[in-house]
Amino acid sequence: MKTIVTIFFSLFLAATYGQGFYDYTVKDIDGNDFPLSQLKGKKVLVVNVASKCGFTPQYEGLETLYKKYKDSGFVIIGFPSNDFKHQEPGSNGEIKNFCTTTYGVTFPMMAKIHVKGDSISPLYRWLTDKELNGKLSSKVKWNFQKYLISRDGTLEKVFSPWTKPDNKKIIELIERKEQ
Repeated sequence: MKTIVTIFFSLFLAATYGQGFYDYTVKDIDGNDFPLSQLKGKKVLVVNVASKCGFTPQYEGLETLYKKYKDSGFVIIGFPSNDFKHQEPGSNGEIKNFCTTTYGVTFPMMAKIHVKGDSISPLYRWLTDKELNGKLSSKVKWNFQKYLISRDGTLEKVFSPWTKPDNKKIIELIERKEQ
């Protein structure tokens, strides 16, 4: 019943207020508010990440992608999550230290959240629910699933965790000029 009420309330809010990607404010890894509205006009790759996962080496590819395209209006935001086999058990401070010392991560990292289940974060509810994002429904299959947001704040494409950051389709969509 709780899930049904939560879903109904989320749909009501979206229908009433037209909530979109830029309407959310999340916490960064240091606990500060990070309004997504500051990313207006940029392409954004939202990635749920984990430090003890077989896909963890994707941090290197994500950082390379970020450095290559950040000056042309592209940003990656990482959301640590412990939702898959407890592969992100650390605190925000431990996660930040791991990312910067092991992979030299400079793209924005957010505070640890839930990306599935009853405690799913409001942003991930929007990312995964067609009724909210207007594009498609998806399930976060594992760590390092990628959601590409267009410059106008709409969900453009979802990439599986198995899709590497240097995938040709990701690159094409980042480089594609929008009308």
